[in-house]
Amino acid sequence: MLKALLRKREEGFTLVELMIVVAIIGVLAALAIYGVSRYLKHSKTAEASRNLAAMETGSKNAYQQETDQNGAGTGPYIHTFCMSAASKQPSVLPAASKGMGVYTELTWQCLKFSVNEPQFYQYDYQSNSVGGGVGTSATYTAIANGDLDGNGVASTFLLMGQGGMTGDAQRIRWQVINEDE
Repeated sequence: MLKALLRKREEGFTLVELMIVVAIIGVLAALAIYGVSRYLKHSKTAEASRNLAAMETGSKNAYQQETDQNGAGTGPYIHTFCMSAASKQPSVLPAASKGMGVYTELTWQCLKFSVNEPQFYQYDYQSNSVGGGVGTSATYTAIANGDLDGNGVASTFLLMGQGGMTGDAQRIRWQVINEDE
């Protein structure tokens, strides 16, 4: 009887053993696909964080410069952020694809900000520099919106800053809404 069992065992695997192996491979594949998709989304969101940090640096640099309020070179000199952007870049929100922006507007030049390659996010910059936003009352908001998977739900990154009493600007808020949308 023992020889019969050993002989049967040498012929191959049973159907149950094969089904267990296939099930394990299926579970591992599902986990791998989920992990890779999360990794790809997180790598795309790094673009927004990096570019908002560049906009923050440009805002702080602009604020630290003393600006002649009346333009005659006689003062008073004030600290203010770059003016608000007239248009978002790129002009259409990229949905599950990359778009190209045109950063020739004065705001983007003031920030020394441009993206020279296709991008997943649409960028905007708003400040209260026109209309009295000077000194500690000066504020700005840098925004990145993106629809990474084209489902109509956008992820939004907000970075807000405010002027300080010593001529320095400071970050007052960093908010991420639907990061992985």
